[in-house]
Amino acid sequence: MNLLHRTFNMVIGRRPPQMQVAALCIHPDTANVLLITSRGTGRWVIPKGWPMEGRSLSGAAAQEAWEEAGVRGDISELELGRYSYDKDQDEGFSIPVEVRVFRLRVLQLQDRFPEHDQRRREWFAPDDAADLVAEPGLKRILRALPAA
Repeated sequence: MNLLHRTFNMVIGRRPPQMQVAALCIHPDTANVLLITSRGTGRWVIPKGWPMEGRSLSGAAAQEAWEEAGVRGDISELELGRYSYDKDQDEGFSIPVEVRVFRLRVLQLQDRFPEHDQRRREWFAPDDAADLVAEPGLKRILRALPAA
């Protein structure tokens, strides 16, 4: 970002994005990815949430995968990528969010987990998953995954 662009953003008072973490859950045999539905709109997403005190970013992403999708597995400490979106708030406005994505190799998929009665989950080939998610940056991350 050049100096003029940074200065322009400061002049108009643009709010810096909030950070979330996400787990891209990958099947160890098929390389398919696990998508879940959001609680509010029912659209397809990956497990994500806010960083957690006392956990690394990847550790928080793994915890979100458990709570939202019933997944246990090996999570990479290295970011796979990032994407941005506007998170709707109850007050009728949205905030900019940057999501840091970590690859999680699924070892267990449990039927009962904290949000099992609030979400659906389903495996998809990465290109098919990319067609289903709304966020352009997440689409790019999914399309960049190697084929099985």
